This record gives sequence, C-alpha cells and structure tokens, in this order.
Amino acid sequence: MSSIHTAKVAHYVAALHALKEDDRLRRLRPREGIDFVSNDYLALASAPRMKKAVLAAIEAGTPIGAGGSRLLRGNCEEHERLEAEAARFFRAETALFFGGGYVANFAVLTTLPQRGDLLVLDALVHASIHEGARAGRADFRISAHNDPQSVESTIRDWRTQGGMGRVWIVVESLYSMDGDFAPLEDLVAIADRHDGFLMVDEAHATGVYGELGRGLAASYEGRGNLLVVHTCGKALGAAGALVTASMAMRDFMVNRCRPFIFATAPSPLMAVAVREALFILQQEPERQQRLAKLVAFTHREIGVRGGQIPSASQIVPYIVGDNARAMRLASRLQARGFDIRGIRPPTVPAGTARLRISLTLNVGEDDVRAMLDALFEETRGEVR
Repeated sequence: MSSIHTAKVAHYVAALHALKEDDRLRRLRPREGIDFVSNDYLALASAPRMKKAVLAAIEAGTPIGAGGSRLLRGNCEEHERLEAEAARFFRAETALFFGGGYVANFAVLTTLPQRGDLLVLDALVHASIHEGARAGRADFRISAHNDPQSVESTIRDWRTQGGMGRVWIVVESLYSMDGDFAPLEDLVAIADRHDGFLMVDEAHATGVYGELGRGLAASYEGRGNLLVVHTCGKALGAAGALVTASMAMRDFMVNRCRPFIFATAPSPLMAVAVREALFILQQEPERQQRLAKLVAFTHREIGVRGGQIPSASQIVPYIVGDNARAMRLASRLQARGFDIRGIRPPTVPAGTARLRISLTLNVGEDDVRAMLDALFEETRGEVR
C-alpha cells in the first residue's frame, strides 16, 4: 500500500486498532456448528413449504426483482397479496411491506412523528429505532428499561417544559439481547391517557407468541393509536418487515416516507415467501407449541444444573461482563461444536458483554442438554 493511500485511511486503521484493543473488533464468520445463534425460531428458513412456494412462483412467472419503487412499476401483485393477508392475519386495518426491519423502523420514525412531537424510547430498543429518532423531526428522550413510571415521568416533564405535540412511546415487545417482555398493557394505558401513539417492534415475538404467532401486541392490533412492526427475517424465515397501522398512517407513509418512495421494492419472491410463512403459522401451530416446550425444557435444565433462569423467552442471555472473556468463552463453545456468539458494546451496554443463546427448532432437547453441559463445564458452574 502506498504511503499516500495509507495516509488517507489512517483514521480508519486507528479506529479499527482501538476496537481490537478493547476486544470489540468484529469479523464475518461462516456458519459452523449447531445453531444456537440464529433468529430462525420456527425453522422456516429452510422449510420445504417455503421452498416449494418460491419455486412455484418462479415457474408461474413471478420476477426475481421488482424493477423499481412501489410508486413506479415496482408495485407487484405479490406485494399487495401479502399486505392484504398480513392485515387479515394480524387483525389490523392495513399493512405495508418494507425491505427489512431496520429500514421499517427508520422509515416510520423519520416519517410519522412530526416536529414538536416527543418520542419516548425504551433504553434498550434496537439501534434502528435510535437511528430513526436521531434522523427524524421529533424530539426524543430515553426512559428506563421496562419502567412505565419512567415513561410517564418523561412525558410529564416534557409537558411541564412546554412540550405541546403528540407523544410516541416506542418499545420492543421482546428485547433481543435480554429476552424480557415489555409491559404492553401499562404502555397502552399511558398512550391512551396522553392521547399519544404506541409503536411496538415485534421482531422477536412475531410467530412465537400470541394466538397462532400473531405477536404479543395481538390483542391491541387495530387500535388507531397503535403501530406495529412485524419483522419477517426471524421466526417467519424470510426477509423484510410488515408495518401494520391505520389506513391514514399507511397512506401518509406511501406519500411522505422517503425510504419507501425512493427505494426499489422488495423482491416479489420474498413477498411470496412471507405470505407462505403466515399460512404455515395458521396451518402448523405445532411449530409454535414445540418451541414453547423447548424453551420450558431449557429453563428447567438450567435450574437442574443450579443456574439462574435469566429470561422467560427463547432468548437466553449469559452475562459475562468483560469483552475479552465473553469472546474467549464463545470461542471455546464454538470449538466444541456449538454456534454461540459473543455480544459486546455498543450492541449491549458497557460492562454487560454476553453470550446470546437463541433457542430455535433447528435444535432438539439432546442438543440443548449437550450445550448446557459444555457451558457449565467451560464456566465451572458459574451460570448467571
């Protein structure tokens, strides 16, 4: 590398070196070992029905790419069929399909909340929500994690300081790194009390919780002040995200949402895959039931080994604290054939580096038992 070129990238090299010194340097790794890391909770990503649906669509002439934005020639029949089925399935007024969960969160928060409004974000919401809040027009503040009183106090403080706009409360129904659930009933009540909106990211709950996998916010869908993001790349085994909302909100996004207007539409084949996944949820409820049994089994096995149960969901965090130790532990488990990854700041708060163990139907009880044996051996019984 020439000295001129080296000088141009010196800043980036220094930043990468600093990340390495703090044990936070990331690298892409191939899939290896038994899956305890993916979000393919219902094992739909490789399900024969999903493959068959996509192949049938190809044979019927469905294009691979949309060829343009939805407002131009990219609006395909497959997109509209998916959105109609999603609205029916989730019992919402309408649905709008985006290319991914990150862009859906970003799109909503940079479009619907207006200047003078307030966003109240739970402290542990996804990075896409924080980025959308920073890029949007509304003011935003952070409330303590899963603390309705903190949300209430934040809103009241803002009003006392002269805030006059609409309030938007933004949470995840199931938090991806801690595996805990949002107090949705309390949050709905707060949104109603303040004539505000509640936005719920169901990324890790869609397909897993609620009747037929409709999610943890299912009983509130259809309310005029509720907006829900259903990610399609996790339990639904595909890609993209569905935003369910009122017709007015949908129409406003179609007209004003720049990430929707100026982006090529998602692949029509992906719309076919997501629609098939919704059919599978309805026709094969045993997948949801089997996962629930596996989660209960895992929690019992942790208790039998004298460990504490860190969550009540399919996401099982093992908090290590130190970045380097978390990565060493992950490496040792990988060497024993288990695909478990270390999670470090800024994905999680400083000092809470962890292993994020994900339970999916890609594994069975024997796999879980073997993984827990290895984890306890490698940590000398110190499961936290």
